[in-house]
Amino acid sequence: MKKILVTGGTGYIGTHTVVDLIEQGYEVISVDNFCRSDARMLQGIEAITGKKVINYAIDLCSLADTRTVFEEHPDITGIIHFAAYKAVGESVEQPLLYFENNLQSLINLLKCVQDYRIPNVVFSSSCTVYGEPELIPVTEETPLQPATSPYGLTKQIGEQMLQSFVQANPCSVLLLRYFNPAGAHPSAHIGELPIGRPQNLVPAITQTAIGVIDHLQVHGTDYATRDGSCIRDFIHVCDLARAHTLGIQLLEKEGRTHHVEAINLGSGTGMTVLECIHAFEKVSGEKLNWSVGPRRPGDVVAIYANNEKAQSRLGWQARFGIDDIMATAWEWEQRYRSGRTVLGS
Repeated sequence: MKKILVTGGTGYIGTHTVVDLIEQGYEVISVDNFCRSDARMLQGIEAITGKKVINYAIDLCSLADTRTVFEEHPDITGIIHFAAYKAVGESVEQPLLYFENNLQSLINLLKCVQDYRIPNVVFSSSCTVYGEPELIPVTEETPLQPATSPYGLTKQIGEQMLQSFVQANPCSVLLLRYFNPAGAHPSAHIGELPIGRPQNLVPAITQTAIGVIDHLQVHGTDYATRDGSCIRDFIHVCDLARAHTLGIQLLEKEGRTHHVEAINLGSGTGMTVLECIHAFEKVSGEKLNWSVGPRRPGDVVAIYANNEKAQSRLGWQARFGIDDIMATAWEWEQRYRSGRTVLGS
């Protein structure tokens, strides 16, 4: 049984990936200090898989603490690195926070990859590395434009750091550039659990529908799109999780060194913000209270993926559509708020 380290393992995407890895026969070690997640997500993972996952509640910005994980688990064969701050708006307001956290943690992790000779790394990148693309859908060869937010800049710099690192170290790296994760595990034991007011659209929709938020604000309807709202590519979090497992399996199978490769992960379909609102209302039968506000700094007008490389290289297919995303997100929200999940409310 191969052992994979998942950083940010109690975060939204991390928990779903931990579940998928366990279901595919891997042993998983998690690192998460719960500054942007909830420790109770470990209970959700156990409820689904029947496995208790070891988690180190450490800050990856501490090199000494990071080394402890590798010293206690010398048999780690791969790393999936999620741990990072990810709110675009917050990054505009607090850029130094993002530069320090997202980049220092990656530097420390790579020092351990080098010293402990870890062969395989999957990096949680983002479609934000494309900036405002000149053409959509974007492919992996689409030229990167200037980042529109400090968060996006940390992902661009992270990719550049990994490119340079791989040239000097015998490991293999996948840069998974994903678009807008949404939805929840069909069991409703784990899902998106934002700290404070949600920055992402789907949890903002579900929290509005259930009354946690009094109304939903759409950030601008004066963009040059089909209904004036921003266009995004929403990918179900379980599809995204599966792609990370497939990524680790690809690296293990090929056994390459000094290799780095980028792969887009998206549904391949662009949805406007207003279309997402209407999709939720259709699936849930709930009428949302929403209004139009000003544009939000750092937002890209429109972006969605060409996912042909994910299909050919990973053997990956998106199994869930926008209706599934909304249905599972709504089920998670309702069960969590009513205390009917292992997390309570």
